[in-house]
Amino acid sequence: MIKTLYPIFQHWSEKGSVYLLSDTHFADSDCKLMDPDWISPEEQVSIINGLVKKNDTFICLGDVGSREFAAQIKAGHKVLILGNHDRKKDYKDIFDEIYDGPLFIAEKILLSHEPVSGLPWCLNIHGHDHSGIEDYADGCEHLNLAANVCGYTPVSLGKLIKDGILAGIDSIHRITIDKATARKDKDWKYTSAKL
Repeated sequence: MIKTLYPIFQHWSEKGSVYLLSDTHFADSDCKLMDPDWISPEEQVSIINGLVKKNDTFICLGDVGSREFAAQIKAGHKVLILGNHDRKKDYKDIFDEIYDGPLFIAEKILLSHEPVSGLPWCLNIHGHDHSGIEDYADGCEHLNLAANVCGYTPVSLGKLIKDGILAGIDSIHRITIDKATARKDKDWKYTSAKL
Protein backbone atom coordinates (compact mmCIF):
# COMPACT_ATOMS: atom_id res chain seq x y z
CA MET A 1 0.00 0.00 0.00
CA ILE A 2 1.33 3.43 -0.94
CA LYS A 3 0.36 5.46 2.14
CA THR A 4 1.57 8.70 0.49
CA LEU A 5 -1.43 8.62 -1.84
CA TYR A 6 -4.64 10.35 -0.84
CA PRO A 7 -7.04 7.75 0.63
CA ILE A 8 -9.30 7.89 -2.45
CA PHE A 9 -6.40 6.58 -4.59
CA GLN A 10 -4.86 4.08 -2.16
CA HIS A 11 -6.94 1.26 -3.68
CA TRP A 12 -4.57 1.43 -6.66
CA SER A 13 -1.86 -0.15 -4.52
CA GLU A 14 -3.92 -2.47 -2.29
CA LYS A 15 -3.13 -5.65 -4.23
CA GLY A 16 0.05 -4.79 -6.11
CA SER A 17 2.23 -2.08 -7.59
CA VAL A 18 1.27 1.09 -9.44
CA TYR A 19 2.94 1.65 -12.82
CA LEU A 20 2.94 4.82 -14.91
CA LEU A 21 3.56 5.41 -18.62
CA SER A 22 2.42 7.99 -21.13
CA ASP A 23 2.01 8.43 -24.86
CA THR A 24 1.97 4.82 -25.98
CA HIS A 25 0.36 5.96 -29.26
CA PHE A 26 -0.38 2.32 -30.11
CA ALA A 27 -0.47 1.91 -33.93
CA ASP A 28 -0.28 5.68 -34.52
CA SER A 29 1.25 6.30 -37.94
CA ASP A 30 2.80 9.59 -36.77
CA CYS A 31 5.03 7.88 -34.19
CA LYS A 32 7.96 7.55 -36.58
CA LEU A 33 7.77 11.30 -37.18
CA MET A 34 8.16 11.93 -33.44
CA ASP A 35 10.93 9.36 -33.07
CA PRO A 36 12.37 7.34 -35.97
CA ASP A 37 13.21 4.51 -33.53
CA TRP A 38 9.61 4.16 -32.31
CA ILE A 39 8.88 0.51 -31.55
CA SER A 40 5.82 -1.47 -32.63
CA PRO A 41 2.68 -1.65 -30.49
CA GLU A 42 3.28 -5.38 -30.04
CA GLU A 43 6.72 -4.66 -28.57
CA GLN A 44 5.29 -1.99 -26.27
CA VAL A 45 2.57 -4.29 -24.95
CA SER A 46 5.18 -7.00 -24.40
CA ILE A 47 7.37 -4.60 -22.36
CA ILE A 48 4.39 -3.39 -20.32
CA ASN A 49 3.10 -6.90 -19.64
CA GLY A 50 6.62 -8.00 -18.71
CA LEU A 51 6.40 -5.68 -15.67
CA VAL A 52 2.73 -5.04 -14.98
CA LYS A 53 0.88 -8.04 -13.59
CA LYS A 54 -2.79 -8.86 -12.91
CA ASN A 55 -2.73 -7.45 -9.34
CA ASP A 56 -1.10 -4.18 -10.43
CA THR A 57 -2.55 -0.83 -11.47
CA PHE A 58 -1.44 0.63 -14.80
CA ILE A 59 -1.84 4.39 -15.25
CA CYS A 60 -1.60 5.79 -18.76
CA LEU A 61 -0.98 9.54 -18.79
CA GLY A 62 -2.68 10.01 -22.14
CA ASP A 63 -2.40 9.46 -25.87
CA VAL A 64 -3.16 5.75 -25.74
CA GLY A 65 -3.66 4.97 -29.42
CA SER A 66 -5.34 1.78 -30.62
CA ARG A 67 -7.97 0.28 -28.32
CA GLU A 68 -6.95 -3.17 -29.49
CA PHE A 69 -3.48 -2.90 -27.94
CA ALA A 70 -4.64 -1.05 -24.81
CA ALA A 71 -7.02 -3.94 -24.13
CA GLN A 72 -4.06 -6.36 -24.17
CA ILE A 73 -2.44 -4.78 -21.12
CA LYS A 74 -2.84 -7.35 -18.35
CA ALA A 75 -3.08 -5.02 -15.36
CA GLY A 76 -5.90 -5.79 -12.97
CA HIS A 77 -6.82 -2.09 -12.78
CA LYS A 78 -6.30 0.50 -15.51
CA VAL A 79 -6.43 4.28 -15.13
CA LEU A 80 -6.33 6.88 -17.91
CA ILE A 81 -5.61 10.59 -17.74
CA LEU A 82 -6.94 11.75 -21.10
CA GLY A 83 -4.39 13.16 -23.54
CA ASN A 84 -4.86 15.49 -26.47
CA HIS A 85 -5.41 12.52 -28.84
CA ASP A 86 -7.90 10.66 -26.60
CA ARG A 87 -11.68 10.64 -26.44
CA LYS A 88 -13.23 9.26 -23.27
CA LYS A 89 -15.91 7.30 -25.14
CA ASP A 90 -13.24 5.30 -27.01
CA TYR A 91 -11.79 3.78 -23.82
CA LYS A 92 -14.70 3.47 -21.37
CA ASP A 93 -14.76 -0.33 -21.61
CA ILE A 94 -10.96 -0.69 -21.33
CA PHE A 95 -10.01 1.62 -18.46
CA ASP A 96 -11.55 1.34 -14.99
CA GLU A 97 -11.04 5.04 -14.21
CA ILE A 98 -10.78 7.90 -16.70
CA TYR A 99 -9.91 11.48 -15.76
CA ASP A 100 -10.31 14.54 -17.99
CA GLY A 101 -7.41 16.60 -16.69
CA PRO A 102 -4.58 16.92 -14.18
CA LEU A 103 -5.05 14.92 -11.01
CA PHE A 104 -3.44 15.42 -7.59
CA ILE A 105 -3.04 11.93 -6.16
CA ALA A 106 -0.99 13.00 -3.12
CA GLU A 107 0.10 16.20 -1.42
CA LYS A 108 3.19 16.47 -3.63
CA ILE A 109 2.23 14.39 -6.73
CA LEU A 110 0.36 15.72 -9.76
CA LEU A 111 -0.42 13.43 -12.69
CA SER A 112 -1.15 15.09 -16.04
CA HIS A 113 -0.80 14.51 -19.74
CA GLU A 114 0.92 17.79 -20.56
CA PRO A 115 3.53 19.38 -18.28
CA VAL A 116 2.06 21.78 -15.73
CA SER A 117 4.14 24.73 -14.58
CA GLY A 118 4.34 27.10 -11.64
CA LEU A 119 3.91 24.57 -8.84
CA PRO A 120 7.22 24.42 -6.96
CA TRP A 121 5.65 22.33 -4.20
CA CYS A 122 4.94 19.21 -6.25
CA LEU A 123 6.27 16.61 -8.64
CA ASN A 124 4.47 16.73 -11.96
CA ILE A 125 4.52 13.30 -13.62
CA HIS A 126 3.46 13.71 -17.23
CA GLY A 127 4.10 12.84 -20.86
CA HIS A 128 3.27 14.73 -24.06
CA ASP A 129 6.83 15.99 -24.59
CA HIS A 130 8.52 13.50 -26.90
CA SER A 131 11.79 15.43 -27.14
CA GLY A 132 13.18 14.20 -23.83
CA ILE A 133 14.61 17.66 -23.23
CA GLU A 134 13.26 18.71 -19.87
CA ASP A 135 13.85 22.43 -19.77
CA TYR A 136 11.03 23.53 -17.51
CA ALA A 137 12.47 26.54 -15.67
CA ASP A 138 9.43 27.00 -13.49
CA GLY A 139 10.50 25.65 -10.10
CA CYS A 140 8.27 22.61 -10.46
CA GLU A 141 9.84 19.15 -10.47
CA HIS A 142 8.95 17.20 -13.62
CA LEU A 143 9.16 13.55 -14.59
CA ASN A 144 8.46 12.99 -18.28
CA LEU A 145 7.20 9.46 -18.92
CA ALA A 146 6.41 9.76 -22.64
CA ALA A 147 6.97 6.19 -23.87
CA ASN A 148 9.86 6.97 -26.18
CA VAL A 149 11.58 9.10 -23.51
CA CYS A 150 11.57 6.36 -20.82
CA GLY A 151 12.41 3.41 -23.06
CA TYR A 152 8.73 2.34 -23.40
CA THR A 153 9.01 0.98 -19.87
CA PRO A 154 6.41 1.72 -17.18
CA VAL A 155 7.80 3.24 -13.98
CA SER A 156 6.82 2.04 -10.51
CA LEU A 157 5.30 4.85 -8.47
CA GLY A 158 6.09 3.06 -5.21
CA LYS A 159 9.75 2.71 -6.17
CA LEU A 160 9.99 6.39 -7.14
CA ILE A 161 8.66 7.36 -3.72
CA LYS A 162 10.88 4.87 -1.85
CA ASP A 163 13.91 6.13 -3.77
CA GLY A 164 13.21 9.63 -2.45
CA ILE A 165 11.95 11.51 -5.51
CA LEU A 166 9.81 13.70 -3.23
CA ALA A 167 12.55 14.42 -0.66
CA GLY A 168 13.75 17.69 -2.20
CA ILE A 169 10.28 19.12 -2.67
CA ASP A 170 8.98 21.42 0.08
CA SER A 171 5.29 21.11 0.81
CA ILE A 172 3.03 24.04 0.03
CA HIS A 173 2.61 24.46 3.81
CA ARG A 174 6.39 24.77 4.36
CA ILE A 175 6.69 27.29 1.51
CA THR A 176 3.84 29.38 2.98
CA ILE A 177 5.34 29.28 6.49
CA ASP A 178 8.81 30.24 5.18
CA LYS A 179 7.36 33.19 3.23
CA ALA A 180 5.42 34.41 6.25
CA THR A 181 8.49 34.08 8.48
CA ALA A 182 10.66 35.97 5.98
CA ARG A 183 8.03 38.71 5.71
CA LYS A 184 7.79 38.97 9.51
CA ASP A 185 11.61 39.15 9.83
CA LYS A 186 11.74 41.86 7.17
CA ASP A 187 8.99 43.86 8.93
CA TRP A 188 10.74 43.44 12.31
CA LYS A 189 14.09 44.65 10.90
CA TYR A 190 12.36 47.64 9.28
CA THR A 191 10.51 48.54 12.49
CA SER A 192 13.70 48.10 14.60
CA ALA A 193 15.64 50.34 12.23
CA LYS A 194 13.03 53.12 12.60
CA LEU A 195 13.27 53.04 16.41
